[in-house]
Amino acid sequence: MKSNILYTLVLATVLLISCNPKSKTSESEAVTYDASFVVEAEAFADLQILRYEVPGFNQLTLQQKQLAYYLYEAALSGRDIIYDQKSKYGLLVRKTIEAVYENYKGDKNDTSWKQFEAYCGRVWFSNGNYHHYSNEKFIPACTYDYFKNLVSTTPSNALPLNEGENIEAFTKRIQPIIFDASFMPKCVDLRAGVDNIANSANNYYEGVTQNEVEAFYNLKDTKGNAPSWGLNSKVVKENGQLTERIWKVGGMYDKSITQIVYWLEKATGVAENDQQKKSIQLLVDFYKTGDLKTFDDYSIEWVHDTASRIDVVNGFIEVYLDAIGKKGSFQSMVSMKDMEATKRIAAIAAKAQWFEDHSPLMPEHKKKQVKGITAKAITTIVESGDNAPSTPIGVNLPNADWIRKEYGSKSVSLSNIIHSYNVNSSKSGMLDEFVIDETVKNRLKKYGALASDLHTDMHECIGHASGQINKGVETPDKTLKNYASCLEEARADLVGLYYIMDKKLIEIGVAESEEVGKAGYDQYMMNGLMTQLTRLKPGEKLEEAHMRNRQLNARWVFEKGKQDNVVELVKVNNQTYVRINDYNKLRNLFGQLLREIQRIKSEGDYKAATALVETYGVNVDPVLHKEIISRYATLGIKPYRGFIQPVLEPVLEGDKIIDVKVTYPTSFFQQMMDYKKKYSFLPTVN
Repeated sequence: MKSNILYTLVLATVLLISCNPKSKTSESEAVTYDASFVVEAEAFADLQILRYEVPGFNQLTLQQKQLAYYLYEAALSGRDIIYDQKSKYGLLVRKTIEAVYENYKGDKNDTSWKQFEAYCGRVWFSNGNYHHYSNEKFIPACTYDYFKNLVSTTPSNALPLNEGENIEAFTKRIQPIIFDASFMPKCVDLRAGVDNIANSANNYYEGVTQNEVEAFYNLKDTKGNAPSWGLNSKVVKENGQLTERIWKVGGMYDKSITQIVYWLEKATGVAENDQQKKSIQLLVDFYKTGDLKTFDDYSIEWVHDTASRIDVVNGFIEVYLDAIGKKGSFQSMVSMKDMEATKRIAAIAAKAQWFEDHSPLMPEHKKKQVKGITAKAITTIVESGDNAPSTPIGVNLPNADWIRKEYGSKSVSLSNIIHSYNVNSSKSGMLDEFVIDETVKNRLKKYGALASDLHTDMHECIGHASGQINKGVETPDKTLKNYASCLEEARADLVGLYYIMDKKLIEIGVAESEEVGKAGYDQYMMNGLMTQLTRLKPGEKLEEAHMRNRQLNARWVFEKGKQDNVVELVKVNNQTYVRINDYNKLRNLFGQLLREIQRIKSEGDYKAATALVETYGVNVDPVLHKEIISRYATLGIKPYRGFIQPVLEPVLEGDKIIDVKVTYPTSFFQQMMDYKKKYSFLPTVN
């Protein structure tokens, strides 16, 4: 999942303190990363832009390259959708800043221009004017008067004006959308005690309340093999009645989806095998009909496609942008199998039943038969929608619990993405600043990267695949509502944490000693209790599902272990550090929490879910937060990172593709302008 696509998002500290670039091997011959490849690109605001390589692409067959190219085009053709999903004004904002940026002829060293330019970068990075992680609305650092002047000097035919509207009226209309932080302030509002739908600025609902939406979907059966009702629609009120606007060909997002379908249909002609062709065709059928039963059929056939080297995720997948966890955000990921790196994750998947049988879950909550986990490491070729520019490092799909139970899932680790993170992170200085114990520091230097990889693998491969819902209990989006995503990610994290200290990992050859597990605990506790707070502004509470999940897990075991002093926060020279005093007792506590969270999910215990998340996962110690921000600032590094996408270019002989080349742009800003010209399909909603 981020998921299930780890969006489990990058464990900030894990990657910041790990550096272990590895060579990779393809099916035919060894390939290595280019040591001269420059990973870093632009940096602005709180963002560092990186680049990643696609090693082994040139060794693919022509058919595989063509397939990758068509899927690449399908991925980018849906780019507009995520902007509109995050806000009904998302495309209006993006097209406005693109018009100004493209036509500006003034001094590009001017301070105000630099401030506006950074705002452009933030909008492109976040797929709108809501922070990609905190979901808070951000505004330009330049003044409204400066912005108004920029717009006034931009050709009117380049701007998304209403018919008959002049520029003065246009700038007045968009002023609150861009400059008023109190106007639609949060993309996703997960606060307790408020109408989470009415207070969320995303474009999944309009003119409806949370109670109305829940009543609307309560009419749908969500037990057993029911489709994921509501996954691909916007809910509105027409003539006093709630109705859905379906995202499909001929429906909402028609122009983008038509382009996606065009490229997917071309991909079916060069599919690697009949199974892959069948799954892609079902995805086409889903986009044409909007039928969620067809999407489930596609998901099942996609799980069965285990032989293909090229793979794709494309569709409305993750539900993190919906406060009640129903609507799927558009995302796509095109990849190729990393043959050598797959060995580690496949070894874990092969023992999935053993891990389930030996977990601390209540017996009735364990799966008697874990079905079909296909685990691999992948080399990412391109990402789009909610997967880019900020990307997951692991994926486990499909998300439907019943499909996972009956047919299995695919679990992947994004090896070349992790490689770029590690190269960039080698210069961070996080270890020296936040780890004072030399034994811990040396252990993290030696095993930090492997511990990170193993935790990601287990989170995705056995974490999301574990456990089962009690018979007769409805889906988590209904029972756990706004806490469902947080608790699912916490549960998957805990599976990885419980087993990273298990000797089974040594037995199957993926870890050389328990020191790897200890390194995993060191970095998880430091991140969950302290360093992830660098991503928050003073006074903010935790609302993003993954941040809540990590603090919940770390804070719960910290509090429950106080009597035995399992974990403590120590002060040295007025600076706070995390010290683990008993790793085995800590593992036991992780197991206890895993057991409870699985019980909550299995039984649909909303009251217990609320108490757990609100007690341990939301509030921030303001004194500690201030200290962490101050210390982090001295390192001069950005808390968030994302990527420029590689470019696939067909080599033509007449109308025939004779090769596909991969190139690596160096400017994020230029890529965004290139995307504007090639992948802008949806009209602006004014």
